[in-house]
Amino acid sequence: MQPSTGGTISVIVPLLNERRVLQQLIAELRQHRQNGCEVILVDGGSHDGSTELARAAGLAVLTSEPERARQMNTGARRARGDILLFLHADTRLPDGAIKLIRRALADKSRTWGFFAVQIEGSSRLLRLVAFLMNQRSRLTGIATGDQAIFVRRTTFERLSGFPEQPLMEDVEISRRLKRTARPVCLRERVSTSGRRWETRGILRTILLMWTLRFAYWAGARPETLAKLYR
Repeated sequence: MQPSTGGTISVIVPLLNERRVLQQLIAELRQHRQNGCEVILVDGGSHDGSTELARAAGLAVLTSEPERARQMNTGARRARGDILLFLHADTRLPDGAIKLIRRALADKSRTWGFFAVQIEGSSRLLRLVAFLMNQRSRLTGIATGDQAIFVRRTTFERLSGFPEQPLMEDVEISRRLKRTARPVCLRERVSTSGRRWETRGILRTILLMWTLRFAYWAGARPETLAKLYR
C-alpha cells in the first residue's frame, strides 16, 4: 500500500447475497486498490454466489457469522490500514473519495467522519429522505452506515469496534465516536440504493425508521427492534 499524508485506508465491505450489485462494486473496489487501499469483503452466509464471484475477481473474502456489525468487526481485525472505511455493498463512493478521506483525517485531532448521501430511485420523495438524513447527521453527528463511515484504526480499536447488535450498530458507534471528537461531515455525496424504501413504501419506511430510532434512544433492546424492522 502507498503511504499518504492522511494514512493508508482499508475498505471493509460486509456482504450478504449481494450478487445483484456486485459487478459494479467489484469495479469500484479494484479502483480503490489501484489508489493504494486494502480491500476486504466479509461474507455473512451468502447463498447466491456472491463470494464465488468476488473471489473470481481476485478480491479477498473473509467469512463471518451473520449480522453486519460482526462482519465489519471481522474485517477490521484483519485490516492493516491506518484508516478504516466501512462501505455497504449497495453504496457507491463519490469521485476522489479516497483523497477526500485522507485529507479529512490529515489533522491528527480528527478521528472519524462520513459523507453526505443521495438515494437512487424513481420517486422524488427519495430526495427529501436524503435531505433530511443529511441535515440530521450534520446537526447530531450521528451517521447511518449508508453514509460510508470512516475512522482511525486506533480510535476504532480503543472503542472495541462496532457493538455486536442486530440493528442500530451505526447509531451506537457514532454516539461513542462523538465522545472522541466531532465528526468530519463531508459534503460530497455517496450514492446508495433506494430499493428498500421503494419496496416497503417510502412514507411507511420513514415512519418505521423514526419509530425505531426513538425507541432505541428510549432504551429499547436492539434485538426487539430488529424483529420489528424485519
